[in-house]
Amino acid sequence: KAAKKAEKAAKKAAAKKAAAEAAGSKDGTKPTQPGGDSKKAKAKADKKSTSAATTAAAKPSRPPAAVAIGTKSKLPPLTLSFNPNAALTDRPVMSLSVAVLTNTVLDYTINSDHNRHCGPGLGLPKRQDGDCGGDGNNIINGGEICGDATIAKYVLRQACVGSSSSSGSGGYGAAIAQTLLGTSSDSASDQATIDQYVDYATSLSKFSLPRRVRAVASTLNAALATRTYVVGSSLTLADLALFASLGFPSQYSDQMAVLDILGSNDDATKKMPTYRWMMMIASHPAIKEATQLAVGITQLTAQTTAEAAFAAQPEVEPLMSGMSPLQGATPGNVVTRFPPEPSGYLHIGHAKAVLMNEYYARRYNGRLIARFDDTNPSKEKEEFQSSILEDLGKLGVSPDVVTFTSDYFETIREYALYMIRSGLAYMDDTPQDVMQKERMDRVDSKHRAQSPKEAMEMFELMCSGSEDGAAWCLRAKIDMKSVNGTMRDPVMYRQNTTPHHRSGTKYKAYPTYDLACPIVDSLEGVTHALRTTEYNDRDEQYGWIQKALGLRRVRIHSFARMNFVNTELSKRKLTWFVENGQVTGWDDPRFPTVRGVVRRGIDVTALRSFMCSQGA
Repeated sequence: KAAKKAEKAAKKAAAKKAAAEAAGSKDGTKPTQPGGDSKKAKAKADKKSTSAATTAAAKPSRPPAAVAIGTKSKLPPLTLSFNPNAALTDRPVMSLSVAVLTNTVLDYTINSDHNRHCGPGLGLPKRQDGDCGGDGNNIINGGEICGDATIAKYVLRQACVGSSSSSGSGGYGAAIAQTLLGTSSDSASDQATIDQYVDYATSLSKFSLPRRVRAVASTLNAALATRTYVVGSSLTLADLALFASLGFPSQYSDQMAVLDILGSNDDATKKMPTYRWMMMIASHPAIKEATQLAVGITQLTAQTTAEAAFAAQPEVEPLMSGMSPLQGATPGNVVTRFPPEPSGYLHIGHAKAVLMNEYYARRYNGRLIARFDDTNPSKEKEEFQSSILEDLGKLGVSPDVVTFTSDYFETIREYALYMIRSGLAYMDDTPQDVMQKERMDRVDSKHRAQSPKEAMEMFELMCSGSEDGAAWCLRAKIDMKSVNGTMRDPVMYRQNTTPHHRSGTKYKAYPTYDLACPIVDSLEGVTHALRTTEYNDRDEQYGWIQKALGLRRVRIHSFARMNFVNTELSKRKLTWFVENGQVTGWDDPRFPTVRGVVRRGIDVTALRSFMCSQGA
């Protein structure tokens, strides 16, 4: 192309020069001599044409954008990036919706990029260069894909692929992904119809919103006359694509805009199949969460971000000074928990965790769970359990439900057995000091290659309470080479023959907090687990357990713990003061316990404001 273009330009220049010479001869000027300048010009043009052709042959023209996609990217793997100033329809609303629906949204990092003007993009995982003609020994950039519909399809296919791996999300996430793609049905026509609707919705993106709304409405009014969903009997990618064509009207203002385009906000319009379908999709909790994730990336102030408005009037109160919104939280769909261990009295350090969990649960019209983490019978007493409930009342905190981890012992045991059968855990009798050194040196245990059958036998021996089983513990098989020490095969189960204050001597082995917490959080419906920053290293382990067991993922919200100077908060040392008569009791005004500071006269409302003002 470059050579032909240069040749055409040379011919044009030669013709122009010839015309100028002819005009000059008429004016009496000296004509160009044959074989003179005209020959030089022709030679120069031929040389330029040849040079351009050689360059074009040596350096191929730039490929189309679709070919260049996936070759190189500055985006880290699994990072979803988009412009926070773009309209909602230019943000990855479909991608976020399917990620929430398939329980994989926490696998992706949402990134705000003010310099991105080509639509949303997703960084792909790194891969071996053998896929690109290399020797397969090098790891190269995975590239990126662009476009909301394309990213949504990738997320769904990845969810299906992940279900077949030992540490995939599995469970209902994979089943939902197949339903959304239409692959769960044996009908090829359903899959083709879904693809057709997605292509149709994508083709409408170049038109204005009024034109898109009218086009979609004319299509859906006929298609949904006797149906609930566009294709089949459940939500599919076709529904999400058409919903996005309407402007993704999950927020109240966008719904009113669609109504205005359709005609008016009267009963006749609201009886239209399109309107009924639109409001049904908009009310889905996953759609609301995806909207909040897309909107919430916009930073309003240093501490606050934008929040989606799903009703005409604000459904939540303004954030208290110092507090930040919960990521992906929507009104009525938030569950928090406060999981104290009944091994002592609550002190002022616990107050921040209690009050923050209670604040978020009430702000989002959600639920607060008070769960006693009673997995260590050696330290727990009924006395401490009762005192904690009393202290919650002194702080003005009234949990919606009180639960116990011990109620889930049998369920947790079944999950532990599942890990053994799946090759995700093994039994180990390595002495504690040696195990610690091996983990520090990143050396595999001698039992790591243990067969599931042998591990099952040792697990039953440990749970029997015998002396031979006391040396054994269950370890998760994660990654002994990980830079994160908590991922180097942590202990999940160990023997303890001390009678439990609730279950007595029924169990002789108990799960550790690291195993019990992510399981029970998921089973109890917790949406946001508030944890102090000291647990940051364990957050990866927390997510691995839920993903490996195919459990619903729980979002972690970190906050900084309070650092009190000249104040003793150690339970062991505070117990010494009480037992040796150095204080009048756990409610001594000099004590940092909740009952101590309340007796000292600190106002609970002031304490709540102070704790929340410290921020999360």
